Amino acid sequence: MLTITNLNKTYGNFRALNNVNLHIDKGELFGFVGANGAGKTTTMKICVGLLNPDSGEVVIDGQEVLKNNRELKSKVGYMPDFFGVYENLTAMEYMRFFASAAGIYGHDAEMLCGELLELVDLSHKHDADVNGLSRGMKQRLCLARALVHNPELLFLDEPASGLDPKARFELKEILKNLCSMGKTIVISSHILPELAEMCTSVGIINHGEMKMQGSIDEIQKKMSISAPIALSVAGREEDAARILRELPITQSVEILSGGKLQINSMGGEQDDIHMLKQLVLADIPVLSFTRQESSLENIFLQVMGEEEKVKEGEQI
Repeated sequence: MLTITNLNKTYGNFRALNNVNLHIDKGELFGFVGANGAGKTTTMKICVGLLNPDSGEVVIDGQEVLKNNRELKSKVGYMPDFFGVYENLTAMEYMRFFASAAGIYGHDAEMLCGELLELVDLSHKHDADVNGLSRGMKQRLCLARALVHNPELLFLDEPASGLDPKARFELKEILKNLCSMGKTIVISSHILPELAEMCTSVGIINHGEMKMQGSIDEIQKKMSISAPIALSVAGREEDAARILRELPITQSVEILSGGKLQINSMGGEQDDIHMLKQLVLADIPVLSFTRQESSLENIFLQVMGEEEKVKEGEQI
């Protein structure tokens, strides 16, 4: 559905995007992960026609769209991180306004706007003043607005920003529903656990460069990243840490509070058994030894850590 090839963008001497390449299949819910200023919003704005790249290509559904703005606008919907709502309009009037901007009027507009408000669970706010809606409701209204022209591809920039847990859950369920209807969604967010729960694949961008793309399992395999081990001991934490650090498979050991340690290890199941055996042979009072589930946060931090190591090596 979306293929980005060698996308570049500079602002003066600042290189916002550096040969970004990305491929997203139809029907995917793709999570765009990166720190502030990494290039997520710039990439999205180029893909929806709000910014021109210095070079590169964006292909949507087999068509190169950067040179055909009309074709681009018909295929994409965009929900920015900062959105505006007009004063003195009800939710339905707000939707009618954007329907008219898309060339939809009269009975067709009424039907469409009503269906979209129902889709985002705002039918009961049909006649409510837009400014009186909660932040979560405004977010859902703006999502409905982005769907007015029935785009095939949706770009959502930090849609869960500032929402309470209930509003985030409601938004997540709506996005899953849209994917089940055949929409392709690209979403950026700082709430990594929620991205991991709902996204079919993720991409990690840093300093304008796409570092990794794929499912969480695929990225783990590419990076040879293993989920950390949680160790709990009844005293002798320093001794346990020293023993573990001496093992060749150990990447790092962090001593936490309450007799807990976190170990990053490249080993497999047999290596874990050997690690635990060494602790027992040293009479370390082990209370628990568990490899934790993989998390997008761990992957992100480790990818960023590898990137910093490379930069330090280049400086040396």
